[in-house]
Amino acid sequence: MLVQEIKVDKDLTRETLDILQKFTSQIPEHYFGIDRVIFLDSVIKEISIEETRTLNNFVNYLLKLMLDQEASDLELGGFGSDGYVWLRIYGAKNTVSELPRLTFDGSAILILNIITEKQRALLLKNRNLDFSYSFDENKGISQGISFSEDKIRFRADAYFDVDTLALNFRSILPKLRKLDNLGFHPNLIRMLSFNYIKQGLVLVTGVTGTGKSTTLDAIIDWHNHNVNAHVVTIASPLEYVHKSNKCLIRQREVGKDVLTFRDGVIQSLRQDLDIMIIGEMRDADTIIAALEVTDTGHKVFSTLHTSSTVESIDRIIAEVNESEQTRVRHRLADVLTAVISQKLVPDLKGQLTLAKEVLIVTPSVRAAIKNNNSDEIYMMINQAADLGMITMEHDLKILYQSKKITYDTALKYANNKTLFKQITGHSL
Repeated sequence: MLVQEIKVDKDLTRETLDILQKFTSQIPEHYFGIDRVIFLDSVIKEISIEETRTLNNFVNYLLKLMLDQEASDLELGGFGSDGYVWLRIYGAKNTVSELPRLTFDGSAILILNIITEKQRALLLKNRNLDFSYSFDENKGISQGISFSEDKIRFRADAYFDVDTLALNFRSILPKLRKLDNLGFHPNLIRMLSFNYIKQGLVLVTGVTGTGKSTTLDAIIDWHNHNVNAHVVTIASPLEYVHKSNKCLIRQREVGKDVLTFRDGVIQSLRQDLDIMIIGEMRDADTIIAALEVTDTGHKVFSTLHTSSTVESIDRIIAEVNESEQTRVRHRLADVLTAVISQKLVPDLKGQLTLAKEVLIVTPSVRAAIKNNNSDEIYMMINQAADLGMITMEHDLKILYQSKKITYDTALKYANNKTLFKQITGHSL
């Protein structure tokens, strides 16, 4: 559902379609599938500066529409799009019928035109490319790090869909959310603070699109205004760009400033860091490297794609080789400080509100992890509200009882639906 009426820029749209037709018409008829994309990559160099500017302006125009509609994501190209531009607005994915439908080849040119020659080579080789994108409304396209507050930043992922090129844009909030406004218990904020605990691992977890990066940026910003420390972030891609205040903040993008997450983590040990932010613990090598950094007495924050705190612990252990699991389980128990599991839930205002599950590692939790009794941890969370812990079910109950969300919505997002019915009295 659109937030406001879309006004199509007819002149820019017509110019863009004419340019796309000019170059897509050059594709040999016997080229199919990815060969068409490879051919388009070869003709990108023939596009004039003026034509490039027009195509860039059209992409930026789409992104401005995205922001006007308060959408979190925009989809362009690929077989599944059926030629439409798609927006995710407050959790719901819809086509934008007011915009012209684009051919697969036309969308591919728009995508190839906003990335560099080196990035195009990586995309064709790996069939995927993560990158950051920014533009100034007055100056047009500008990839990479943005130091200007006037520039709008996006996280982008280009990929192939049934041999056709597709792209996802995700909006990066221009203004940071404050940690104090996320509804966290004061004890949890103490556990997150470098002033209170100098070392340990904190995980922010959730499925894609649940605000993990937003929470990490809020944590960085809080430290930047309250702690004198050196923060090193490793991200893919780099999203919000922080300016050093009380903290010296170094931000390294995988693929540009460092080759891999693991390389960035290991190299940070030679960079006099205090706090390490790892954008995502994607594989066993990164997990082991993160544990090594915490073992050496540093504070580490990272994310995982899991839907609960207990699942996050099990996921880390299961990710490593079976022969290493006992050792990793004990190391994780020793360094883990807290786990925050997040969901973004549709509220009664048609927007999204944060629901969370919080685990703070106590001696009992630490023993349960070491003894491979992670199934006991949920009950420990349930019984430690005074420490700032809360289950997802109880946080959803609070949101429901405070009339922020409906019962059906709360039940839909509960991890344990039977328990949620019990604690809300709906199982009777």
